[in-house]
Amino acid sequence: MAISDADISSAVSAYLGRYPDEAALLSEPVQLLSEGRDFASRRNFRMHVTAGALLVRGGSEVLLVEHRAYGIPLQPGGHLEPDDTSLLEAAVRELAEETGIDPAQVIPASQTPVYIEYGRVPARPQKGEPEHHHLDIGYAFVTDADMGLLQESEVTGAAWYPLAEAERLVGHRIARAVPARIG
Repeated sequence: MAISDADISSAVSAYLGRYPDEAALLSEPVQLLSEGRDFASRRNFRMHVTAGALLVRGGSEVLLVEHRAYGIPLQPGGHLEPDDTSLLEAAVRELAEETGIDPAQVIPASQTPVYIEYGRVPARPQKGEPEHHHLDIGYAFVTDADMGLLQESEVTGAAWYPLAEAERLVGHRIARAVPARIG
């Protein structure tokens, strides 16, 4: 069964239960979700959901990819697909697609998202996309695996970064990927 607006709302509610200080930052997407408009669809240009993965290896290294479209290091992630059955599974799928990591070697650190970001995405006329907003819902995972073949259509590189360096590049939410800090 495809991911529904109710599934998305449930994930956001669980996240806000854990991080209530972020309620103001997410008030607009929460309002949109209450209207129920198929936010799993990439063609919904009011807002649509993406799924991300913060992957930790050895308790202190975080995997970041060099995102082709944005030209900056980011956590692996991307758009939901119609056959995705959960946000967590979508995050694992995106992680495996972009980095070639075997999904069987990826263990969720939490069933609750560790970050949710709401942000504007510039228009991409070549893809027929006007300016719109993403609600990026991210989960933490652990692994001992190495990367495989990169999805070169979306990423130009990938590397394991020490936690402090990953935080400097991507932001404070990276610290939430470390299982001891998830709680």
